[in-house]
Amino acid sequence: MKVYKFGGASVKDASAFRNLASIVRTQGGERQLLLVVSAMGKTTNALEQVMDLAYQQKDFQQEYTQLKDYHTGVLQELFPQQHPAHERQEHLLRLLLQDLQSMDPSGEYDQLYDQIVSYGELLSSSILHYFLQEQGLQNKWVDSRKYIRTDSSWREAKVDWVSTERQIKQDLPAVLEQELVVTQGFLGGTPEGRTTTLGREGSDFSAAIFAYGLDATEMCIWKDVEGLLNADPKYFPDTVRYAEISYQETVEMAYYGASVIHPKTIKPLANKQIPLHVKSFLNPTGAGTKIYNCRFDKLAPAYIIKENQCLVSFAVKDFTFVSEKNLSTIFGVLSELRIKINLMQNSAISFSICTDFHAERLHRLMQRLHDQFVIHYNTNLRLFTIKNYTTESITKLMDAKEILLEQRTRTTFQFVSK
Repeated sequence: MKVYKFGGASVKDASAFRNLASIVRTQGGERQLLLVVSAMGKTTNALEQVMDLAYQQKDFQQEYTQLKDYHTGVLQELFPQQHPAHERQEHLLRLLLQDLQSMDPSGEYDQLYDQIVSYGELLSSSILHYFLQEQGLQNKWVDSRKYIRTDSSWREAKVDWVSTERQIKQDLPAVLEQELVVTQGFLGGTPEGRTTTLGREGSDFSAAIFAYGLDATEMCIWKDVEGLLNADPKYFPDTVRYAEISYQETVEMAYYGASVIHPKTIKPLANKQIPLHVKSFLNPTGAGTKIYNCRFDKLAPAYIIKENQCLVSFAVKDFTFVSEKNLSTIFGVLSELRIKINLMQNSAISFSICTDFHAERLHRLMQRLHDQFVIHYNTNLRLFTIKNYTTESITKLMDAKEILLEQRTRTTFQFVSK
């Protein structure tokens, strides 16, 4: 039993779908394989844009048409005109348009977001289902929202593991004995039938949930890189591929912002000792990276960059020391607003955090705490992390940068810079 996850780049156009089908045929076998697919290309970004316009009651027709034309163009390359794939896509796009036109601007933004942005995975998985059928790869399309059961924490839903595992085991193993299964990443569902999402880039996590529920023998994430690298090749030309790496090391790298794997992916796999392979869809026969319960002597330093960061400092108004009571107040509001801390540091009279920048959440944070603290913030920053650092790696990364905050432990070095 195997689970494959394909991201947006691996289904970005017609040739990508053809390549995916080739990988399934040559690497996956004809059954006992569940495929989890993300939205095509940059569709999630496009849906976020059209969602924002609709929520603000602005004209979104041009952006919607571009999204529709993109999917239609791919379908026209893959299927003849009368193929049922066209009818299915038109149905989904009509539902999307209706949801956008009927959007209530007084409704909860995050809940509406989940209902709209989820169309990306519904569209891509539908296309993949029909295309694999055309290629002679018999498969069943299933709705992941019926299997991954969550609460209603919109945009970052929490999984009900007991209910989810029961749902997955109930009928999917029997289906997989007969044919492949195609489903969606990123999506879950509440007991009331509302769509939820698992957080941006959450398709990796979805695949791990299915692997956990199916007691899979392995999971594979197909990327546009040769495996798990020690740095993003967009920023570092001399990257190193890890041939193998432990669950723990991967969890820490993902937590600090390594983009190859979603931070929540590893835990369900490690709990059942399911190995994770990271391989390239551009070179399917390459060795890739194996992530499992292994030991190693020394790893190459990992360089991780998080963009669009915000540094927020809280100072007590009467110049007393920052106390545990002050910190408790700050942490309570951060938790309530679902603001994640990527780095934190305190001095005698101030407490600073580095977090992903969300304008609306930052505004609400300041509203809640401005009576008790003097608050300053900087935006458009970067958080740099070096895992398993060396003196040379620190010098290399800090060179000619303006440092606003830095922190060091025995294995990790971090700093915030403009």
